[in-house]
Amino acid sequence: MQRVWVREVAGWLGALAIAATVAGQVAASARSALLFRDGDSLIVALLARSILAGVPQDWAMSSVLFLPESAGFVALDAVLPLPVDALLAIAAVGNLLALYGALRLAAGRHRRGRAPVAWSLLALAVFGVLAATDTTASRDALELASLQLTTTYYAATVVAVVLSIGLLRRMIDRTRATVTPLVALGAIAAASTLSNPLFAAWATVPVGIVLLVEAHHPTGRRRMLTLTAVLLGGTVAGFLARIPFAEWIANSGAGYARPELWAESLASYTGLLGERLAAPAGAIGSALSLALVAGGLIGTVKLRDPGPRLVATAAWLVPMLVVIGAVALGTNAARYLQPVAFAPVLALVAAPHARPLPRRLVRTAVAATAVLVTVLGALAVPRLATAAAAPDRDLSCVTDWVDASGRTGAGQFWTVRLPKLHLDDPARLVQVDHRLNGYAWLVNRHDFDVGAVSFLVEDAQTVPWELPVAAVPERVITCGRYRILDFDGTTLPLGPQRS
Repeated sequence: MQRVWVREVAGWLGALAIAATVAGQVAASARSALLFRDGDSLIVALLARSILAGVPQDWAMSSVLFLPESAGFVALDAVLPLPVDALLAIAAVGNLLALYGALRLAAGRHRRGRAPVAWSLLALAVFGVLAATDTTASRDALELASLQLTTTYYAATVVAVVLSIGLLRRMIDRTRATVTPLVALGAIAAASTLSNPLFAAWATVPVGIVLLVEAHHPTGRRRMLTLTAVLLGGTVAGFLARIPFAEWIANSGAGYARPELWAESLASYTGLLGERLAAPAGAIGSALSLALVAGGLIGTVKLRDPGPRLVATAAWLVPMLVVIGAVALGTNAARYLQPVAFAPVLALVAAPHARPLPRRLVRTAVAATAVLVTVLGALAVPRLATAAAAPDRDLSCVTDWVDASGRTGAGQFWTVRLPKLHLDDPARLVQVDHRLNGYAWLVNRHDFDVGAVSFLVEDAQTVPWELPVAAVPERVITCGRYRILDFDGTTLPLGPQRS
């Protein structure tokens, strides 16, 4: 028992070092834009700041509510007196640690001849390598593993999918069924679906298919059908729990499904794959993912125990069905395909066998690996801190001016969200469209109560303004990539809200 405890603690420490190393690498690349500056990526931080400020909450969200991510960020922000970029960096490490915990659950229990901790660490390290091959600043690129480091792109859903597979494996491995894991599985399915309906597409449907296939064995039929019912029941409960949040859901997601555009969807994803393969790092990452998928297929054929076989099958079946479903529904957003990045690493924890090796060799290898991981982790922390604290003089110019003005201005979605997050009072910048209508998308609609603004913030992403009144700015303040159009004595009325 003591050895098991020591191994588990060592595993978590190793996972922390790997997570810090990966986060430091991603934060030092062009991908850091998605961690710290992307308009979409800031919703959780904006929501957390709004909650902690105690202002009225009337949010216009997408079909995703980001409930676990927001709860975690609120806790970080409330406990740690750090700038928001530092909190985003810590959240990136935390997301990878949570993934390790889910992989460790999926690896099964300690038994003679098994090394689940070592294989879980290897799986996290391989996932980290995949994240390190993501090198662009594009949110639309087929660079999926690094999205796990953001607070916005479904990190909690990724963890929930792997946790669900892990719980199913643990329950299948048991000789007797117990109530607690069943309740946990149903609760995870319900909470995850409530927050993000993609859980149904990433977990309930594909994993449910695996369970039903396994149910053809007479000896395990009752258990498999029970597990399927709990997973499906939790998902249905999650959809029902979304009803009270209807006012916050500005887009139910139904509009994203356009089956008639399947050909365009296939062409879009194929083009993204071609772009990834054209980059050396992308080609390496794709080859690694393909090798993991092959490992999962081999596991499905060779493994005889249903628990390990479930995990191995999920490694290839989940990404395959998600890709087919995404194309069939006519979608074109790369982030919907994240199972292509995280599911294949399950092949590494399906059957975590330990090979018999001389004890001295094992101790030497473990010690060398521990030293290497610790050194890399220690070097990564300053790198991550430097990336989080990197000065942005253009941004500071805008936020300093707005804070000092004491007035309220406006800007368009891709322009205004970063300055808005970094203001003393984010409500001082209202999110609008180019006609000055309130743009109610991933924002607190309480901001629009101000009714009018007296300055506008713009940059290269800003669509030319079509103001509702004839007005000329009294002065223009240049802040590098930003410009502030100050109308001073003239107020610009806000139009009706749209999303």
